[in-house]
Amino acid sequence: MSLKHGLLGFLNYGAQSGYELDKAFKDSLAFFWQAQTSQIYRELNRMEEKKWLTSEIIFQNDKPNKKMYTITQEGRDELLCWLREPGKTNSTKSNNTFLMKLFFSGELPIEENIRKLQDFIEETKQRLDAMSNIGSTVEEYTSQIPDPRKAFYWGLTAEYGRYEYEMRIQWARKMIERMEKMK
Repeated sequence: MSLKHGLLGFLNYGAQSGYELDKAFKDSLAFFWQAQTSQIYRELNRMEEKKWLTSEIIFQNDKPNKKMYTITQEGRDELLCWLREPGKTNSTKSNNTFLMKLFFSGELPIEENIRKLQDFIEETKQRLDAMSNIGSTVEEYTSQIPDPRKAFYWGLTAEYGRYEYEMRIQWARKMIERMEKMK
């Protein structure tokens, strides 16, 4: 996935401000796609240059003015082209520093590596706990999407994320058991 296509996907549901797009990204995609607020705004500017979206400044008296983005037909065409593009179905995360360090952790004492995996479990539990609100987030956005059937797919990705985090915890616990036997 690319950031621009994720933004097009959200804009396909309706016009949104940069703030709303940033919030939607963090509320629903953060477990599998990280995007900084500054990246989102830079990408929105590039997409407007490509004519994939338009923007309009909304003047507000009691709040700062906001810029609303709307997808264009060219943007919809790009989104659909990307969705239909063949590609790997089992994409992997690259540049995983944790796994790289673990790969070479034979240089460290087992107790230190066990602590590293215990920290990994705690961090993963926190991420899993953070996903507990995803159901209500999907419901919230469902009311904003003209076709609620589309929100069904948000739920599918959330469930994938939950299973992946559970698998990571299970894997780390098994590796700790194996390390304990090596002592």
